[in-house]
Amino acid sequence: MKRHFRIATDIKPVSDFRANAAEMIEQVKTSGRPLVLTQRGESAAVLLDVAVYSDLIEELELLSDVRIAMKQIDDGLGISNRDAKKELMKRFAR
Repeated sequence: MKRHFRIATDIKPVSDFRANAAEMIEQVKTSGRPLVLTQRGESAAVLLDVAVYSDLIEELELLSDVRIAMKQIDDGLGISNRDAKKELMKRFAR
């Protein structure tokens, strides 16, 4: 389930974070939404729940694999589904 970013509660100055770190970490954990920390009025960092961060990394790795595969196909390095299936059947028949 996607949790929408809320400007009123999900952007805080670093000074507030220093004073209320435990509560803000709990907010991130329970809401699943990121917390943007600002410094001198500019965005400085993002605090993410560990599960959300892990999901993001997993998705990025998958997208990277897809991008690599698409480049390999564009470069003529791909093989047909039929040939791939034959190769896999040979490998697993051992």
